[in-house]
Amino acid sequence: MEGLVLLNNLATRLLFVLHSLVGVWRVTEVKKEPRYWLLALLNLLLFLETGLTLKFKRGRGYKWFSPAIFLYLISIVPSLWLLEMHDETQYCSSQPEGTSQNSSSKENFNQTLISSDQDNGADDLIRTAQVFVNNLSTVCEKVWTLGLHQTFLLMLIIGRWLLPIGGGITRDQLSQLLLMFVGTAADILEFTSETLEEQNVRNSPALVYAILVIWTWSMLQFPLDLAVQHVVCPLSMAMRGFPSFFFCQYSADLWNIGISIFIQDGPFLIVRLILMTYFKVINQMLVFFAAKNFLVVVLQLYRLVVLAMDVRTSLLHQPGRLKAKHHCPCEPTASGISSGDPESGSKGDLGVPLQTSPVTPEDSQSTP
Repeated sequence: MEGLVLLNNLATRLLFVLHSLVGVWRVTEVKKEPRYWLLALLNLLLFLETGLTLKFKRGRGYKWFSPAIFLYLISIVPSLWLLEMHDETQYCSSQPEGTSQNSSSKENFNQTLISSDQDNGADDLIRTAQVFVNNLSTVCEKVWTLGLHQTFLLMLIIGRWLLPIGGGITRDQLSQLLLMFVGTAADILEFTSETLEEQNVRNSPALVYAILVIWTWSMLQFPLDLAVQHVVCPLSMAMRGFPSFFFCQYSADLWNIGISIFIQDGPFLIVRLILMTYFKVINQMLVFFAAKNFLVVVLQLYRLVVLAMDVRTSLLHQPGRLKAKHHCPCEPTASGISSGDPESGSKGDLGVPLQTSPVTPEDSQSTP
């Protein structure tokens, strides 16, 4: 089992590093400046986290939070920001030159494969790799950026699945978390693709920055495991009043509602409403997803009210039951004497055994 945990840790983080390096490579290809390779140094944080996790946690995950996912976000998000802000390459050209260039590169690639099959030499393999990389470079930048967004979200889900489970989450809770991530990733991908492709949005750099900030803010929910971890609430919390018992009883549901309203659906709804009202960007998909975000926010608020009413009802109808469950045997009863240990004899209020005098024959005769 320890070998499997080590393999999962190293394989997952290796996938994170490779995908981050692909993003840095695309930035250097677009910007035509080698200095952007310095973004690859952000992966050193992931290497440091890997060593600390293997040493102090024996490869196991942390409770409530995944540092590996968070550091992967730090390493890949700057590259996606730079690609999205480079608006000169956001739209694919339909000129015949690009088509002829793509066709010629494919022919060269096929010829290189044929020659490599004939010779089977090291030089042919290197030449094949060079032609393959050049062929990838001819792909439209818009396609590259969208592909990085898609693989980025897939890597988050697959990586969270492969990473060893921490002490605060079970496999059942992990499956619930992964299903939540699938729906969340689909909504996030639709949010970036439908907004950043609009020409009116591209003409406003401030709006592009705002959309990327909201997108980055929505990614912070992936390192968190709070929405599925159910904390066992002791019955003593009911004696502290409604707020304490409410936040303790439904902590996981409250985290889920808070993430939906303040991290994803709420900010997405605000951005889409601004696009439709102020910038006059109206299309069928934008209206549909705006309505979807509005319904999710309303339903989450409705669920919050239902949970609050459920807790208040339980506190109003079961006060005697809660007091009975929290009654301590050592507390004095109504007569002033508590029930003590049957082996040690009954005790008074101060815990001192009660002295009982023996009954003499005279006392028994005087008793009627």
